Order: sequence, then structure tokens, then C-alpha cells
Amino acid sequence: MALLADPDAPTEVAHRLVRPLCDRLAEKAVQGQRFDVQVVSEPFTAETEDLPTLMRRIADRRRAENWDVVVALTDLPLHVHGRKLAVNLSHEDGSALLSLPSLGGLRLQRRARRAVEEAVLSLLAEPQGTGGEEAEGRARSRPLQGPFTGPLTPIHPGQVGEEETADRRYVLGGPRGYLRLLAGMVRANRPWRLVPGLSKALAAALATAAIATVNSTVWSLAASLSTPRLVIAMIGSVSLMIGWLIVDANLWHRPTDASPEEKKRTALYNASTVLTVGIGVLVCYAGLLVVNLVWALFILNGPVFASVTGSPLHAAEYWSLSWFVASVATVAGALGSGLESDEAIRAAAYSKREQERRSMLKDDHDA
Repeated sequence: MALLADPDAPTEVAHRLVRPLCDRLAEKAVQGQRFDVQVVSEPFTAETEDLPTLMRRIADRRRAENWDVVVALTDLPLHVHGRKLAVNLSHEDGSALLSLPSLGGLRLQRRARRAVEEAVLSLLAEPQGTGGEEAEGRARSRPLQGPFTGPLTPIHPGQVGEEETADRRYVLGGPRGYLRLLAGMVRANRPWRLVPGLSKALAAALATAAIATVNSTVWSLAASLSTPRLVIAMIGSVSLMIGWLIVDANLWHRPTDASPEEKKRTALYNASTVLTVGIGVLVCYAGLLVVNLVWALFILNGPVFASVTGSPLHAAEYWSLSWFVASVATVAGALGSGLESDEAIRAAAYSKREQERRSMLKDDHDA
């Protein structure tokens, strides 16, 4: 069998699945069955999100390579008939398609292993049928277990059209399904990569922090600010940074048409953008706060600080100054991000597949 994975994160997930998947399948499969799992990394979702097209590509790849079973992994959120797709199976073609964001943002590797395991066992459980046997095969298809069942899971069976090659489908539903998919999309974008990806913005923020920490005016301001005002300063600076990055790099997604389905999809993508950039900016802010605190502990002189502010230099003063300087430096970082190219910011904020998807949509919009 093969795991056909999109490049980047899906390929990494697939490689980590090989050994535990072989062991688990050997335990659960019919006695005497052996599994040789091959990982193939290629952009099978390139230039399309159309589900029938993707299933045809996967089935054609299986026949070309003579695989018994193929499970395709993508980090793109897929939609079908207005629903958010989790997994699509075709027993006739021996293929399955799993959208990793549908598994949520936590315990992804474990959930992915269980999902692939259930998909493979389901595909192997039914003999391939054609003609009149196809409808009967659909009726007795083995339901998936693992992450696809349970009273709390937002995943449930979805409707499959008569003209489709797929015979079993699971989709996400309800508010919990929306939040689970959103968390999965944010995780697929790996927001922590935003920190090293914005080198010019970080340089501007660190330079500002270093200068502000030794500025007597900043000392006086920090000493006079109450905790609520420091919180407001933090929220304001982080919000400014998030807004600046989204607007300056044109990360805001616009609907391609006026249909309700497209509007919901656009809202989902924009929510994932705000959360991705927001988490990345918060990581930057926390890093700045720690650096500022270490720098202040090293450079500040207690008597000089007390002579300027009228307050002794204790732990509370170190903390207030570092906190306030982190907010000031974050604003400087927002301005410094203007020196980054749009491509660099998108590369830092999105997964490879998401970058290509947005680039394709932009080209279609411009055309």
C-alpha cells in the first residue's frame, strides 16, 4: 500500500506513520496479510480542490503503480456539497482521501494514524465490485471507527451521490466541527514559523527594545502605568501588528462569488489567517518580553533608575518596564515588517499547499 502525501507537513506526517501503521495493521488484518507501506510525496492537489478530480488522480496513481491500497493525505481543507470533508473512500478503486485539518489541532499524529488505519482496513474488508455488485457493496461497506465515531466527535457520515466513484464519506458538522477544522487549518499553517520568517521585523523590534530599555523617559512612563494600562498597551500593539501584516501582505481572502457557500468558506479562511498570524505575533511578543527582561537585568542601574522615577528598582519595576518595552517594540516590528516582501510573509504564515491555493485564487481573480 502507499501513502500519497502532499509536500511539506503531510509528507512529514506520512513518514512518521509508516512503522506504527505497519504494526497496527498486522495486528488487526486477516491472518497472513503483510503490509509494505510506501510514502510518495507529490502535489496531487495542485491547481484544484475539486473532489472528483482529486479522487480520479489518486485512483489513476494507484493503477499506474499497481498498489493494492492508497491513502492520500493533504493539509488543505476540502469541501463537498457545502460540507467540510474529513475522509472520502472508494472501495472500487481501493483509494481514500484524508483531509488532515479535519482531525483538529491536537494529537494530530495519533488521530492521523487511527484514521489511516481505519481507512485501510475498510478498503481491504470489501471485495471490489462492479455493475450490480456496486450498490450492494456500498450498502455493506464497513463503517469507520477510531476518530470517526463516538458521542463527542463532530465527524459523521456524509451523503454520496449516485454518480460518484466514492462509496463512503465522512464530513464535519456543527459548531464543534467548524472549530475543529479551524484548529486543524491553523496547525497546518504552523504559526510558530512566523517568528524566524520575519527577520527584518524582528530586527526592528529588538533594536527598538534595546534603545527603549535605557531611555529615562520610557522608565518614567513604565513606572507610572498601572497593570490595566499595560494590558491595553499589549493588546493594542499586538492587534496593530496582526492588522498590519494581514493588510500589508494582502493576506485577507475575498470571495470569488456571492454564493452563501463561498462566503462561509471565505470566513473560514480569514479566521484561520487571523489566528495563524495572531499566534505567531504572540510568540514574537513573548520572546521580546523575555529578551527585554534579561537585557534590563543586565543593564539597569538601581540608583540611577530610582533618581529618575522616584521608585526603587525591584522585581515589579523590572517586569513593568520589560512589559511596556515589549509593546513599544512590537509596534516598531509592525513598521519593520513593511520591509519584508509579501512572498516572505506568506511563506512564514502559510503552509506550502495553502500558499499555492491562494496564489491560484489571486491569479484567477486578476484574470
